[in-house]
Order: sequence, then C-alpha cells, then structure tokens
Amino acid sequence: MTALGAAFPLAAQQPDYSLEIAPFTIEASPRHRYKTFAYNGQVPGPLIRLKEGHPVTIDVHNRSSHEEIVHWHGLFLPSQIDGAMEEGTPMIPPGGKARYTFTPRPGGARWYHTHVRAGDDLSRGLYSGLLGFLMIDLESDPGRYDQEAFVVLHDLGGQLLASDDGSMNPSYEVSTINGRVMGYGEPLRVRAGQHLLLHVLNASPTEVHWIALAGHSMQVISLDGNPVPQQKIVTMLRLVPAERASVIIKLNHPGVWILGEVRKHVQASGMGMIVEYAGSAGEPQWQQPQQLIWDYAQFADAPSSQAAPEATEIPLVFTPKFAGHGALDHWAINGKSFPDTDSPTFIQGRRYRLIFRNHSTDDHPVHLHRHSFEVVRIASGPRLRGLVKDTILVAAGTDVVVELTADNPGPTLFHCHQQDHMDMGFMMLFRYA
Repeated sequence: MTALGAAFPLAAQQPDYSLEIAPFTIEASPRHRYKTFAYNGQVPGPLIRLKEGHPVTIDVHNRSSHEEIVHWHGLFLPSQIDGAMEEGTPMIPPGGKARYTFTPRPGGARWYHTHVRAGDDLSRGLYSGLLGFLMIDLESDPGRYDQEAFVVLHDLGGQLLASDDGSMNPSYEVSTINGRVMGYGEPLRVRAGQHLLLHVLNASPTEVHWIALAGHSMQVISLDGNPVPQQKIVTMLRLVPAERASVIIKLNHPGVWILGEVRKHVQASGMGMIVEYAGSAGEPQWQQPQQLIWDYAQFADAPSSQAAPEATEIPLVFTPKFAGHGALDHWAINGKSFPDTDSPTFIQGRRYRLIFRNHSTDDHPVHLHRHSFEVVRIASGPRLRGLVKDTILVAAGTDVVVELTADNPGPTLFHCHQQDHMDMGFMMLFRYA
C-alpha cells in the first residue's frame, strides 16, 4: 500500500472514507448499458462531505486491471497528493491501495475524479464513471435553504466520429443527470414555500451544458465552490467541463417540472430529471427558452477604474496541430505539446497575470491545479474584480486574463479539461523557484 501524506502507520487508523475503483456497468436506462469503471459501484461516486480545516483520511483500492489515480479537484493540496501523475502523485497499481491524508481547503463545492489518459479508449478517463462530488462545508451556510441536492451532468456511450476535416472527435449516445437519462432516475421531490440549495457539476469529458429548471429562476451564490461577489438571479446555467454552480431556488411554483438541458437535442438524448412538488401529479412540464444567456462578468464586482496591480505577465497561446485524417487533433501551448511544453517558474508570494489567448476555432475550458485565480478580463471587456474560479472557458478566438498569487509551492498542472484535448498535449506544468 502506498501512503500519501500519511503521518502514521496505515494499520493504526481507520480511514474516514474508502473508495473502490472497479469495473462497472452503468445502466442509464434499460436500453442504455455501458461497461466502464466506477467508485463503490455507483455513478456518480458517493458524496464525500468534509469540513474545511478538519484533517481527513481516504483510502483508495484499485480493483481494475490498469493504473489509476484520484484528483481532488479545486483543493489546495501538496503536489504529492493532488492526484496528477505529472505533478508527482504516485499512480495506484492494479490491485493496489493508496491512502490520501490531507486537510481540506478551501470550502465549497469541489469534486474528485480520475486523471488518467484515455486516448481512443472511451471507457476510461472522464469518459468513465470515475467521478463524484466533494463537498467542503464552511462554518456557516452559504445561504438560507430548507433542502439540498446534488446534480452531476455526464455524457455516456462515447465514440470517435470524423469531423468535416477528417479529424476525430468524441460523440455520445446519451446525456445523463446523476447517471440516468430522464424518466429513469428518481425524481427530486420538493415542497412549496421552501428554498432549495442545488449544486450542479458538469462532469462531462468534453461537452458544455446549459441547464434550466422550468417554471423557476435560480440565484447563483457560488461558482466552482467560491462565493460570487454579486449573487444574480438567472434563468439558466452554462457549465463547461469541470465547472460547478451552487444556486438557491425559491420553490414557489407547484407542479411537476423538468430540470434539464436547454438545447432540445441534448435534452432529447436524456439530460433531464423530474422535479416534483409534494401533492402534485401529471406529466412533467418544460418551458423552452428562446436563447442561451450567460455572462461571467455579471457575478463580479463592478469594473474598476484603477490601474491593474503589479503582476508578472505570462502569456499562454493555444493552437491546434492537425494530426491527419482519422486522428485526434494535437494541441499546443506556446507552440509546444506536453510533455515538451515550457515550465514557467513561480516565485512564492508573487502576483502573476496569466493571459490565455485562444488562437483556435475550439472553445477551451482550462483548469489550474492546486490554486484558484481571479478572473480579471473576458475578451475585450472591462477589468473585473472578485470573481474567483479554478476553471474558465476561453472561447474560440478570444483572450481571458486571470491573476493569482503563487502561494502553494510544488509542480502545478495547467490543462484544458476536455479529455481529448488533455490527452493530445494540451497540458503544461508551472514550477516554483
């Protein structure tokens, strides 16, 4: 057994949680069954609920026939236990065990998932069922609510299909909420007059999702687990792969409703669940929005007229490398693909300004491990303040600027959170001096 960050013999203490990685068949519906892998025989994996600042021990048993690893997405952890092989976290061998011991921070909605390369095996990596919510509770509630629910969006039945230029891209047979297509999962049962705290995670390997609850609006209180400076009421959420949103919903419209994907063709492939008020019956209702609406800037503090603080700028330019007909595209950061990418150096305590420049026709949800960053500019918009995230969409042909203080020494992975892009070189490591 490999001990990761443990300060005591493994036999001396029982773990707070145990996860078992093993082959599993996901039954999204009686007609949609997919052989893959899961944690503890369920998809999504069990909710792991921890308290900020309270140490925890989690054992992971690998019952699969290949190496595995667990990434604790959004936590400020040492590189040795963050859960990325590229940072130095040991892989868990087939039949092996690992113990992760850490003090979870920051609070909020995080998640855990595999961090292995999938390539063209669409039963592995984030195409699999190896994903789950990781909730880090704060000392005080993020808002007043009567009921809490967790919703995981995931696409299944992946296959590689040729695009018009001959390159290969993942496509999916079904889109699910909590591992089921609409009509085959348990309804979310609610009561009129109450407030629902809903946490939504997009765990799709590659797809952006737009989510609405028919007949209701949502008050966004946090993004990626971090409280937003401006809580706004919205009619829908746009979540790119790895993003999370926590919202408060006033349950003031009794009936039977659909919580689901806004785009008709994606909802038709299964991405929906029934929300049922106590005492209500009948067919679930849907109200189709006429347009897709989302803007990160609305959740930030008012734009600042002050000059930007002093920070060391690091430009990162994203470009594709066409790999030929019948192949996945390769990706480069500043002209180089991982593992041959540059490794910029952080100096502890210094402020950095990362300039993401997307010189491609694809959108990219990019994620920085072991740190959060402040979003300070979207495309050509004004300078923003206070919006803190760990994953951000850099739309095709645009720039996004974020800032952070280097405060967690160790190798730090940066990558696109689309599984196929990460697999094909869209990664780099930051290193501390």
